[in-house]
Amino acid sequence: MKFKIVPLSKEYAAQIRSTGKDAFDHPAIEQVATGSGPCRVSLKPFKKGIDRRLLISHSPFEIDNAYNQPGPVFINKEEVEPYADIHRFPPEIKANKKSFPLSLIGYSHDQQMIFTQLVGDDDVDELITRIFIQRPEVAYLHARNAQACCYICKIERVHE
Repeated sequence: MKFKIVPLSKEYAAQIRSTGKDAFDHPAIEQVATGSGPCRVSLKPFKKGIDRRLLISHSPFEIDNAYNQPGPVFINKEEVEPYADIHRFPPEIKANKKSFPLSLIGYSHDQQMIFTQLVGDDDVDELITRIFIQRPEVAYLHARNAQACCYICKIERVHE
């Protein structure tokens, strides 16, 4: 079972940069990175004290319902390329369990939360594959920071 990592799109980020507002009409807040992030487009950690980022409100859902979970995320202030190695979890996030403790949340096709699991010491790539094999009712997953609860990326099934 393969999977595909889906970062925020380059077009979505460009819209925020050009308007200075997020999808909730909140102003994007520019700041020097005080934490590792990551950027939700490139899925690369920020360099603290060096990189400039935009803080925005984001909901990773298409259907307006109780599970929308809008929250704060960061994107790079400058245009960056979206994460491209989409068939494996971003290695810089995976390797830093201290800065990026992960939880995986599974949703049905109609966007109902039906599964949650902390990644802990497990290999996140293996865990994603195992969830998709053992839980056919899970249409897709969200990776979130298990401490801050903020959204990192969407993970979709790849049907072969």
